[in-house]
Amino acid sequence: MKQETIDNVEAALADWAFADKLPADCAGFHFSVQKTAHGDMYDIFSYDNPPAHKCVTAYFHEETHEYKLRVRTGFIEFCRIEFITADLAVFAQTVEQQLAHLLEGLVTFDPGELTLMVRQKGILTWPYAEKLPETLEGYTLFVRPSAPVKITNGSYILIDYVDFEHGGDVTIYYNMYRDEFFGEARVHAIPDVTYDFDSHTLDELQQKLEAHLVERMKQARAMADAETVKRKKKAEGEQPA
Repeated sequence: MKQETIDNVEAALADWAFADKLPADCAGFHFSVQKTAHGDMYDIFSYDNPPAHKCVTAYFHEETHEYKLRVRTGFIEFCRIEFITADLAVFAQTVEQQLAHLLEGLVTFDPGELTLMVRQKGILTWPYAEKLPETLEGYTLFVRPSAPVKITNGSYILIDYVDFEHGGDVTIYYNMYRDEFFGEARVHAIPDVTYDFDSHTLDELQQKLEAHLVERMKQARAMADAETVKRKKKAEGEQPA
C-alpha cells in the first residue's frame, strides 16, 4: 500500500469517533483496533473469536478506494458486499445496523436466512450428511451441510474439513446461480482448485465424495507439509530445493 494512501486513510479516521462506540464484546467476538496496512488493505478494526476460528475485519481497500468488511471462517475469507462503500459515514451506518446480526449469524445458524433454492435443493435434510465423520485423515468437520455458510456470488460453504495444525482444508461449495456443487483445497490459506467434486445433484456429489475425498485430503496434507518445509528453509536463509 502506498504511503500516500495510508496517510489519507489515517487522516479520515483521525476524527472518526464511531469505532470508540463499538461494544468490546459481541456474540463471543472481541473488538480490537487494528490500524495496520498489509498488501493493498488497511485494517481498521476487527472482531475476533479464536475458539470458533472466526473473525470479522473492517478495512480500506486501496485497489477500489472503498471501505469493506471481510469475514474469515476457518481458512476461508470473503467480503460481505452489503458493507462496501466509498463513504466512511455510510460505512459506519451500515456497521451500526448490521454488524451485530452478522456476528450472531456466524455462531448461530438460522435456516430462515437461506434462500428458497438452497432449501429446495434438499441440502439441510441430505441423509448422507449424517454419515460424514467428525474427523477424517486428521481433518475436522468444521462446516456441515445441516448449517451451510453463505459467502459471495451466490455460493455457500456446504462441507469444510479443516486441519488447523497443518494449515489446510478441503471444502465443498454449492452455487445457487449455477445450481452446481464444486470443491477446492486450501494450503496455508492458498486455494488449490480441484474438479473432482463437480456435481449437479446430491447423489452425484455423494459418489464423488466417496471416491475422492480421502485422496484429496492426503494430497492437501502433503502439499501443506511441503510448503511448511519451504517456508522454514526460507526463514533460515536457505534456498528451497
